[in-house]
Amino acid sequence: MKLKDKIAIVTGAASGIGKEIALTYAKNGAKVAIADMNREAAEAAAADIRAQGLEAMGVAMDVTDEAQVNAGVASVVAAWGTIDILVSNAGIQIVHPVEEFSLAEWRKMLAIHLDGAFLTTKACLPHMYAGKRGGSVIYMGSVHSHVASMLKAPYVTAKHGLMGLSKVVAKEGAAHGVRSNVICPGFVRTPLVDKQIPEQAAKFGISEADVIKNIMLKDTVDGEFTTVQDVAEVALMFAAFPTNALTGQSLIVSHGWTMQ
Repeated sequence: MKLKDKIAIVTGAASGIGKEIALTYAKNGAKVAIADMNREAAEAAAADIRAQGLEAMGVAMDVTDEAQVNAGVASVVAAWGTIDILVSNAGIQIVHPVEEFSLAEWRKMLAIHLDGAFLTTKACLPHMYAGKRGGSVIYMGSVHSHVASMLKAPYVTAKHGLMGLSKVVAKEGAAHGVRSNVICPGFVRTPLVDKQIPEQAAKFGISEADVIKNIMLKDTVDGEFTTVQDVAEVALMFAAFPTNALTGQSLIVSHGWTMQ
């Protein structure tokens, strides 16, 4: 029970990586708030966790809306008293060459990935500081926090930006026992990635099988997708780590796609 009595908020947790992290945290003793812009999906995911005899609640939250973020965090504090762990996981993907991106698409991508990370961090930190319990802020970066791929200009830009935010939070939070780190997965077979496969096949004029083999997984050591369980285990390690020895860092979880 590595997270016994800890209170966690995981954004974008109604499905995919976020849901697996929430379940892993709950299995390790945490009370977990499933935050998602789809209230029904958030509550359904929380119900799935409660059905296993664990503690979870659903919270409606559009991470780009400051009022919704503040209200969602306040509802968790009202229910459980504080916040110990924030996992900023909410994200989307849009793929185009740079010249085909509209400004509206660019702004949408940066708003969800960067504004969302900032707003949720800003709302949670005062509770971590006030409780004098310390805490852990975890950002869902990507291999694209370190490298670039074609068709993903705003995504790559945002994921690089999370590295900078995390380092500042690590420095500012240290005196309060708050750590900040970034998880950088490779391709994880989630609905977000499944959507990209036909999109990239159309953009490059190749088959979907070739997208998987020759674009997504070509630089891995074993031709395998990273799993949601792989990412959740890293999220558990960052959340449970007991000291500031591990802060301001990023960990790439990508089957060796990039090694830094």
